[in-house]
Amino acid sequence: MSGTSSPEAVKKLLENTQGDLRGLSLECRKKFPPVKEAAESGIIKVKTIAARNTDILAALKENSSEVVQPFLMGCGTKEPKITQLCLAAIQRLMSHEVVSEAAAGNIINMLWQLMENSLEELKLLQTVLVLLTTNTVVHDEALSKAIVLCFRLHFTKDNITNNTAAATVRQVVTVVFERVVSEDERYKGVIEQPVPVPGNSNRRSVSTLKPCAKDAYMLFQDLCQLVNADAPYWLVGMTEMTRTFGLELLESVLNDFPQVFLQHQEFSFLLKERVCPLVIKLFSPNIKFRQGSSTSSSPAPVEKPYFPICMRLLRVVSVLIKQFYSLLVTECEIFLSLLVKFLDADKPQWLRAVAVESIHRLCVQPQLLRSFCQSYDMKQHSTKVFRDIVNALGSFIQSLFLVPSTGNTSTTVNQTGKGSNTSGGTASAQTNPGMLGMGGGVTVLPAFEYRGTWIPILTVTIQGSAKATYLEMLDKVEPPTIPEGYAMSVAFHCLLDLVRGITTMIEGELGQAETDNQTRTEATSSSTQSSEQQDLQSVSDQTDKEAVWEEMVNACWCGLLAALSLLLDASTDEAATENILKAELTMAALCGKLGLVTSRDAFITAICKGSLPPHYALTLTSKNIQCMRTLLNLAHCHGAVLGTSWQLVLATLQHLVWILGLKPGVGGALKPGRAVEGPSTVSSNYSTVTVIEILWRPLTGHLLEVCQHPNSRMREWGAEALTSLIKAGLTFNHDPPLSQNQRLQLLLLNPLKELSNIIHPDIRLKQLECVLQILQSQGDSLGPGWPLVLGVMGAIRSDQGESLIRTAFQCLQLVVTDFLPTMPCTCLQIVVEVAGSFGLHNQELNISLTSIGLLWNISDYFFQRGETIEKELNKEEAVLQKQADEKGVLLNRPFHPAPPFDCLWLCLYAKLGELCVDPRPAVRKSAGQTLFSTIGAHGTLLQHSTWHTVIWKVLFHLLDRVRESSTTADKEKIESGGGNILIHHSRDTAEKQWAETWVLTLAGVARIFNTRRYLLQPLGDFSKAWDVLLDHIQSAALSKNNEVSLAALKSFQEILQIVSPVRDSEKPDTPPAINVPALLGAMTATGLGRSFMRTDSIGERIGRYNESEPPIITDEIEDLNLWWAAWNTWYRIGSESTKPPITCEKLTFIPSQPFLTALIQIFPALYQHIKTGFSMDDLQKLGVILHGAVSVPISSDASPFILPSYTEAVLTSLQEAVLTALDVLQKAICVGSENMQIMYPAIFDQLLAFVEFSCKPPQYGQLEMKHIANAKYNQAEWVALNYVPFAERSLEVVVDLYQKTACHKAVVNEKVLQNIIKTLRIPLSLKYACPSESTWKLAVSSLLKVLSIGLPVARQHASSGKFDSMWPELANTFEDFLFTKSIPPDNLSIQEFQRNESVDVEVVQLISTEILPYANFIPKEFVGQIMTMLNKGSIHSQSSSFTEAEIDIRMREEFSKMCFETLLQFSFSNKVTTPQEGYISRMALSVLLKRSQDVLHRYIEDERLSGKCPLPRQQVTEIIFILKAVSTLIDSLKKTQPENVDANTWAQVIALYPTLVECITCSSSEVCSALKEALVPFKDFMHPPAPKVQNGES
Repeated sequence: MSGTSSPEAVKKLLENTQGDLRGLSLECRKKFPPVKEAAESGIIKVKTIAARNTDILAALKENSSEVVQPFLMGCGTKEPKITQLCLAAIQRLMSHEVVSEAAAGNIINMLWQLMENSLEELKLLQTVLVLLTTNTVVHDEALSKAIVLCFRLHFTKDNITNNTAAATVRQVVTVVFERVVSEDERYKGVIEQPVPVPGNSNRRSVSTLKPCAKDAYMLFQDLCQLVNADAPYWLVGMTEMTRTFGLELLESVLNDFPQVFLQHQEFSFLLKERVCPLVIKLFSPNIKFRQGSSTSSSPAPVEKPYFPICMRLLRVVSVLIKQFYSLLVTECEIFLSLLVKFLDADKPQWLRAVAVESIHRLCVQPQLLRSFCQSYDMKQHSTKVFRDIVNALGSFIQSLFLVPSTGNTSTTVNQTGKGSNTSGGTASAQTNPGMLGMGGGVTVLPAFEYRGTWIPILTVTIQGSAKATYLEMLDKVEPPTIPEGYAMSVAFHCLLDLVRGITTMIEGELGQAETDNQTRTEATSSSTQSSEQQDLQSVSDQTDKEAVWEEMVNACWCGLLAALSLLLDASTDEAATENILKAELTMAALCGKLGLVTSRDAFITAICKGSLPPHYALTLTSKNIQCMRTLLNLAHCHGAVLGTSWQLVLATLQHLVWILGLKPGVGGALKPGRAVEGPSTVSSNYSTVTVIEILWRPLTGHLLEVCQHPNSRMREWGAEALTSLIKAGLTFNHDPPLSQNQRLQLLLLNPLKELSNIIHPDIRLKQLECVLQILQSQGDSLGPGWPLVLGVMGAIRSDQGESLIRTAFQCLQLVVTDFLPTMPCTCLQIVVEVAGSFGLHNQELNISLTSIGLLWNISDYFFQRGETIEKELNKEEAVLQKQADEKGVLLNRPFHPAPPFDCLWLCLYAKLGELCVDPRPAVRKSAGQTLFSTIGAHGTLLQHSTWHTVIWKVLFHLLDRVRESSTTADKEKIESGGGNILIHHSRDTAEKQWAETWVLTLAGVARIFNTRRYLLQPLGDFSKAWDVLLDHIQSAALSKNNEVSLAALKSFQEILQIVSPVRDSEKPDTPPAINVPALLGAMTATGLGRSFMRTDSIGERIGRYNESEPPIITDEIEDLNLWWAAWNTWYRIGSESTKPPITCEKLTFIPSQPFLTALIQIFPALYQHIKTGFSMDDLQKLGVILHGAVSVPISSDASPFILPSYTEAVLTSLQEAVLTALDVLQKAICVGSENMQIMYPAIFDQLLAFVEFSCKPPQYGQLEMKHIANAKYNQAEWVALNYVPFAERSLEVVVDLYQKTACHKAVVNEKVLQNIIKTLRIPLSLKYACPSESTWKLAVSSLLKVLSIGLPVARQHASSGKFDSMWPELANTFEDFLFTKSIPPDNLSIQEFQRNESVDVEVVQLISTEILPYANFIPKEFVGQIMTMLNKGSIHSQSSSFTEAEIDIRMREEFSKMCFETLLQFSFSNKVTTPQEGYISRMALSVLLKRSQDVLHRYIEDERLSGKCPLPRQQVTEIIFILKAVSTLIDSLKKTQPENVDANTWAQVIALYPTLVECITCSSSEVCSALKEALVPFKDFMHPPAPKVQNGES
């Protein structure tokens, strides 16, 4: 049940209708009573219908006139509100299809009235549409009236109404024709009897048409009438109509309903009789019009073409041709001819553009084009339409180049924006064709350019679809401006689509025909009875088809070729050129397939012409190259259909070869046939050996010539033939087999070797591929052919390109992995040579590194198969030797005197040695590691005598070359390692990379000397070799490269760790790198007892060694010579490297700390070997080096890593090493012989020199150095070390050593004590001015220690006079220290000062205990100096710089007291030995007392004058001190023996008393307390007055 007839819908309809009627009656209650009544009776009517009928809808439809009547009356009121209500109600009824034909007629009449009154126009249109689309009750006049109503509303004053009406008309027309289609569907099965038509008319009477068809017929006929500006027959009441609208309606009907016209004769008749004449008539202004001729010869002016009409006509024509071509053959011929005419140059631009768009629509329909060809071109007297279309396109394109587009030179971009390439702005032909500024950059537009005319190519459509621009401009009245290049671009696409369509269609059908043929043949062969008739039929069909194909191609090829050639010339765009060439290529191929020789050759000629530059120029443009590519493509893909045109193709290619400069080779002219037939004919004729031997040389000789031909195709044939011949020859089943017929095998393989002389890489690649295949198939049976095959691999040179080298290397890898055991041992040497040569190729690093790996694998193979290889080689050697002897010549073989197996090893070592000096660091490193590993792992296999060659010819030769390369290497920075590999800064120059190689090589050689010493020492010239090795170590150590020099010392250390050979033959040795049971016993001089590392038992091996001669033992003397040679080398390295530079340049090389440390650390080990002969001279030399080494500064960038922070007292490792060296020496001297002990003083000198560094750091030549404390790392180039810890440690060593050796004869004789004192005097006299405070403190304590040991010794030797010069030195030292000129720092704390004073006191104590008591053993001058000094100390020298608070402390009271006491003690306690001493004491005392008296007097005077003002602090301090001194003096005097005190002195003391008493009045409490202390001792002088004795009486 449909939606409108369901019970719910019906119920709702009844309710709504009643509601509408009620609404109507309400609205009309007052104004329109008749309507109200009608509405009310309508309600009753509806209710009645609903009550009485079951099928309510049918009943409603029956009574619809009555039901609708009230609403029609309502519309008649012309009241908008009422009218709207009524129209809505009527629409509702119509949509439920309850309106009968009569009611519909009434409704239309009512609508017509409303229309005439211009009321509710949009509602009217809506109502008509609903009425006509929901049912088919409206026919004939009613229908025509409804349609006219819509037409008339299309021409009102209101725009919206007009547009809505236009849409409605279109919809209504469609509805009318849709009815016909469905009517036809209904009557499909019924066969009509045609009614005979009287007369000779082909027009059937309209009456015979069914109702819907009839309506459609009448409508279409009237549309034609209207467009022709005639009165309509059926659409009565039309007042106005436009031609454009009419044409649009015609076009849509023709396009949407072609079946109606094709099925009904009446309609077909309309097409022929009405539409076509109409179109031709309307075209006439366009045909007659010529641009440029303003007046016509005829008196009437020519009507101008009108764009909207013309464009619509073309659309109609397109539809007619597309849909009704079969009906309208003649008419279409006219249309097509017209289209072609419209392309003429004298037509307006827009007309040409729309015409070319229309033609494009045809060009994409190949089947249609085929029909044209069949209908016109193939008929005898017909126009050649298809040919004309193609030619017209060609002329059109040509005319665009010749005639400048008038008035369109710089037009704007087409409005629809189709030309996406030009959307940037206007492309003007005059200003700058082809350049378009887009956002700053310049884009070159694709374009055609020919003889100065420049036409851009626009993207107008996608290939294969004809999307038009101007045929779609239905809204434009004025002709649009056509952008430049638009017409050209469409025409260009027409050509391409035409070619694509035709070729695809014909080739598809050709393919189909071939498969049909095949299936037919199969069917025929299978079934005996074939229907011949059927065959004949299909054959004739096929011939017809072929005739059409040929006609199509013949009709179009001339025009196509002309147009395409012109465009190819003019094209400046690669994509366009590519498309043109593709079209030419496909046409050429198609013509070839159809056997149309002329046209095929013509297209090929065009491509050939495009390939060659004009006027024999020798430069090819990119377009030439594109054409050439197309030509090659043609030859490659369509060679089968080229036939005679091959000659053309090859001639062109030959020209191109010549232009490209590919010169012909020695091989002469083309010899077609022979080169190609070679393999097939010869391979089949492998009948007898004799034939091969006769034919082989000339045949292969000729093929070798072909392989050198300049044409690559020729060469390829030659190589292909030759290699397949060789492979066939080797696989042929010969009798006897090849392995037994050596001569034949070499004959067959020889041409393969000959190919190595040809330089063409393609040939060489073929050659190597052939080798690879031979190896894979016959590798096991090559035998004597091996040298030849290996030679082919080895013949590849570095410059021959990566792919060749890679292929050759692949062959070699295969040989090494699979075929070493199968080849004759004599070829192993060639394998080594070839593998080595690949290592030296510089094309591909990976290949070089892999080939080094191969050499290691080969060496391993030698090692494992040693015995077998040796036997075979010895056998071969014997044969060769015999031959040489017979001829009386020497055997010529590399490394000759060595046995053949050893020679094999030596070749391997030599190859690796060459790789060790390769320019590429990675190769050198890998080769070096491999060389030393293989000598280490497999060297034990060599005969003893061969080691001589290994050392001199391999290792030292290598060292020389590496040293030379390293010293001459480039210091330029290498930016990156190829590709984007970053290089570490330690490897970024060639010099640094060579340094690494030098290090590796030197270390390797040293290791061999170390581990194989027992083999090498018996060789005879070992000491010479040792010297050479030392020389290498020396030159490396002195090279100006830190890495190399340090490594050289490591190697030096390594060879020094060797112990002298053990005397018995039980010297075990395990070769490094491989784990084998130890070989017992040294290697012997003869080769008889040589062992191969096998799994035989150790017992057997010991037996084998015991049979042979005992090993040669070197004597001690030779060994000692070796060590002394090492010492000399060490000395040379040391003295050279530590010698300061003479000039001070920026680039001075200064040895690094690790280097110097390593150097010094070598000495102890070396000394152990040479101590017996180590002389004083040698010690001097050592001293120079040690001193030099310590003086070397550090470069500022290394300092943070080496230097301790300034505050830590730590030694650098170099300083530690220096002290260790001296320590080793000292210990050796200690236990050494008497004559060694004379070295003590020299050691003391050395150490004391180091002690001086604490105050005077050593200079290094002229180099300017910053002190580390002040060095900003980035400013100072060189930083001097902090030498204080080192100097202080040296001082400690001196004290220790002196304690042990003070009494030693040499130490006494060489005045060591004096030297120590002299050295210590430096820091002691500087005191506070020392760089480090610790220095003078250590110096004092050391002095005290040394004196406590040394003074007794000095007193002992007093009489000998050996210490005479020491005493003044000592006195000066005391003097400088106790009365230093340096000022203590301001920030010195009081506690610090007191501590320092106690040190001074200690010194005075030493004088009083160790020196003065022994005055009679000591020179008098010295004692005098000491006394003066004590006197000076006891007097207070007041420094004015002290602050007042510190004066009493800084006056060094304790010290003064000590001096004073010592002075007093030695003045009075002993018996005065000399008057002079007493004099000194007395003088000192009187000076003291006098000074005290003066000071006191001055104070009393000042105190009195100053009144209440306190005296200056300084003066107060001084008086206090004097008072204290007086009390001290009195104390001391009391302690002394009375008889030692001079009476005069007592008098002076007592004379002070009155002065002291005068001081009592002073105001200072401190002075008072001091005064009290000073006055108290005077009580001892207070005796009761003694009675005066006169004359002996009381």
